[in-house]
Amino acid sequence: MQAKSLTGGQELLCINTTKVYDWILNEASFDLTFIDEDLPVGLTCDDITGPVTCEVTPGITEVINREDREFVIDGVEIILQLVTLRKNFTVTFFFPTLTGIEEASFTFSRCEQVVLCAPNGTDIDVTYTDVDCFICTFDCDPGDTAIDPSFDALVTVRLCQSIQSTFPVTLEIVADFCQPRDILPTPACPAPTMPPQCPVLFPENGDDAE
Repeated sequence: MQAKSLTGGQELLCINTTKVYDWILNEASFDLTFIDEDLPVGLTCDDITGPVTCEVTPGITEVINREDREFVIDGVEIILQLVTLRKNFTVTFFFPTLTGIEEASFTFSRCEQVVLCAPNGTDIDVTYTDVDCFICTFDCDPGDTAIDPSFDALVTVRLCQSIQSTFPVTLEIVADFCQPRDILPTPACPAPTMPPQCPVLFPENGDDAE
């Protein structure tokens, strides 16, 4: 049954939504240095059988400062905000062994400044569209009988990020009501089909030369 058309049923609506004050996309790349970090418990340097890899997981992003700054854009003076962000991440190392994969995780923070239209009261939303890392150098120190084995590593992290300044607003708009879509027809039963044959192989036609 097709839904009754609601076209023309406009109404003055009051809705709650989020206004985007400003929005930028940018790419960030930085290096992390790990020195004398412990291997997972029970793992030795000799147990590592292949290349060590890494994975980055984003955590909470904190706004630690915002300052008003004057800019001239297209000949017009405007007040924007220099926003300082502290981004928290977890780097996980994966150590291949003969019996599986051992893991070790480490947390770190990076600070970044961006210029936005982000007056006091607005929220700063950071979304990562791509997060990746690779290990540039890795050195394992076997230690001795009194000290656990450790490793040094240089890790490069690359981020593709969307940064928005937002604020909740209440809007008055004139809009049409939405309509449901048409119901899709139920698929019909398929016609019987014959499986592929192998006439070259079977059955024999009896014409082979003796």
